Amino acid sequence: MQSDSSSMGTVHRYTTRIGNDEITIEAGRLAEQAGGAVTVQLGQTLVFATATMSKGVREGIDFFPLSVDYEEKLYAAGRIPGSYFRREGRPTEQAILTSRVIDRTLRPLFPENMRNEVQVILTAFSHDQEHQVDMLGIIAASTAIMISNIPWNGPVGGARIGMVNGELVINPTIPEMENSVLDLRVAGTAEAVNMVECAAQEVDEETMLRALRLAHEAFQPAIALQNQMRAEIGKPKSEFIAAQANETLMNEVFEKTRSRVREILAQTTDKQTRNETIDAIRSELLLEYAERNKDITDPELLINPNRVKSAFEEVMYQEVRRRILDDGVRPDGRDYTTIRPLSAEVGIIPRVHGSGLFKRGQTQVLTVATLGTPRDAQEIETVSPEENKRYLHHYNFPPFSTGETSPLRGPKRREIGHGALAEAALRPMIPDEETFPYTIRLVSEVLSSNGSSSMGSVCGSTLALLDAGVPIKHPVAGIAMGLIKDGDKVAVLTDIQGLEDHMGDMDFKVAGTQNGITALQMDIKISGVGDDVMRRALAQARDARLQILELIHSVLPAPRANLSEYAPSMESIKINPEKIGAVIGPGGKNVRGIQERTGVKIDIQDDGTVFVAGSDSAAVAQALEMIRGMTEEAEVGRIYTGKVVRIEPYGAFVEFLPGKDGLVHISQLSDHRVESIEQEVSLGDEIMIMVTDVSPDGKVRLSRQAVLEGWTAEEARSRDRRPPGGGGDRGGDRRGGGDRRGGGDRRGGFGGNREGGGGRSD
Repeated sequence: MQSDSSSMGTVHRYTTRIGNDEITIEAGRLAEQAGGAVTVQLGQTLVFATATMSKGVREGIDFFPLSVDYEEKLYAAGRIPGSYFRREGRPTEQAILTSRVIDRTLRPLFPENMRNEVQVILTAFSHDQEHQVDMLGIIAASTAIMISNIPWNGPVGGARIGMVNGELVINPTIPEMENSVLDLRVAGTAEAVNMVECAAQEVDEETMLRALRLAHEAFQPAIALQNQMRAEIGKPKSEFIAAQANETLMNEVFEKTRSRVREILAQTTDKQTRNETIDAIRSELLLEYAERNKDITDPELLINPNRVKSAFEEVMYQEVRRRILDDGVRPDGRDYTTIRPLSAEVGIIPRVHGSGLFKRGQTQVLTVATLGTPRDAQEIETVSPEENKRYLHHYNFPPFSTGETSPLRGPKRREIGHGALAEAALRPMIPDEETFPYTIRLVSEVLSSNGSSSMGSVCGSTLALLDAGVPIKHPVAGIAMGLIKDGDKVAVLTDIQGLEDHMGDMDFKVAGTQNGITALQMDIKISGVGDDVMRRALAQARDARLQILELIHSVLPAPRANLSEYAPSMESIKINPEKIGAVIGPGGKNVRGIQERTGVKIDIQDDGTVFVAGSDSAAVAQALEMIRGMTEEAEVGRIYTGKVVRIEPYGAFVEFLPGKDGLVHISQLSDHRVESIEQEVSLGDEIMIMVTDVSPDGKVRLSRQAVLEGWTAEEARSRDRRPPGGGGDRGGDRRGGGDRRGGGDRRGGFGGNREGGGGRSD
């Protein structure tokens, strides 16, 4: 530790290593009135975190009010926001996902009955475009809480694991991640892992387990350093306001309802029937205590209905878990590894480009695929180097999917998180832009939910992509695993439903192909899980995944051969980047002209890739031909059909490519002697000519005689007595073709680019 005294107070600076990287944690300089405040620095990426607890409790809450917010400021990367107001607005999707990753790591370690409000706020003050923010954010948030007055059972650490050239890498940089087949983010305590988020390119289960172990080992120095900081500079922990349990009431409710709840769970496997019966017991219980309250005159002795509900919820919690652990039977009658009934359909929505409907038990997801042009890609404005996305997945969870009502006010953090997970699961299977140049948007509509709708959206999305004719590399399926743990008793559950998620200890989502894992996400309510549980969960998830993939294969074994008639027809060509200006034209004149004439959309990339899209394939082909003509170079020996555009006494100028012409000298105009040009050709005539020579400065010589006589270009040149670059031999205008629009050399020669160079204009 290093301590410095300044006008800002005493600054405490600590360093440690995660893998090969040195991180520096500093406290005491900033935000002295916050409960705890630190900065964590790696390279030139600097993350600031504060943690503050309220002194009291908001009235009427029966949950722990924790909020974790990561605020993304573009000044960290030296940028000014592009919005009208030139300031940051609502959180970006990436900021929300970072907040969720940190929240999911911290939340399980707070006291279970704590009710004080805790707020954690993080900001990246500096981003060096090399080191990621999210895992540093976990360490920063954990350290801020550790040195604060907030009661907490931390600390936690976090690390990212990549896989480059077959080797696992701890905390790879952003450039290194471009070549990584694994993006695994892991957080946890000294004893166990408690958060996993992963995107991968078909990584096998054993490799994934090795990576998880490596991550857990890697962040141990950060945990040790936080404990040291807590001991040396931490504030005394405050007392917190806890939810008070009424033992007498709890025992009464248990006595009144336990046997009835146990009987219902044993006899009823249907969710709706079970819920109706349970709701009836709850209502009867509340009514009984409401009647009892009528006879109580002392307000202090009134029985709070919320506490009655909580007591009954505890009965349900204990009985559901007991039945699973002791009897080996789940609420719907399944054993630990059985999947609920599956069904799948494709092509059920008219007009759209592709659709897939997937159902697992009472979870039903409809995904619709839409194909667009490159200009439909999403522009990204964050501190990360990523600028746009051509593959998007959006997830919607309307209230009717669970039989409830609530206002529709845009996607919540959960919906954004689930959409991002499904997007990550399918991203490695999306064809690259060279193979399939479309922008792809998937929208998953959850129509019914009883557990694992996010993994249902992965399956529905695979079906929609196949139906749309997207040449994905392999189909992807997903499944959610659960955990019930009580002491030494452990049950790992395949395909958890809503009640098991609510009453269980873990929600572990696994997606992948028949070859390996493409996405993971783990949330737990206990302090952490060990290696054996992870191994069992991954093995059961693989068996379930393969079963679902068999169903998908039976419905549609391969992508459809043809795109929907309503999808845009799109082709691409590669041109010389130096010709981009010629295609665009002055002020965009040329490209606008092609689009207006053919009705297509044209997107031009900086590397010379040109995408042409339209509803009419013939129009697309016409536009491509026009672009080829604008960019094609004259090929010596090739025969073209051209139009006579200008006549001089010494020859005819023929446009043989769009914007490019050359001179057919009078001596090369026919297979006989020509006395007058007008006797042989007229303006507007189409004639076949051969390119016999192209000078270094681009001037083109043409010959009609070579076509008529069947000569080669060499033979035509050997019979051409004109001096190189000369005009006619009859004393006519010797200025030749040149660039007729002022862009080229007008001093002589034969031809040139009639369109001119034309700088690129967007």
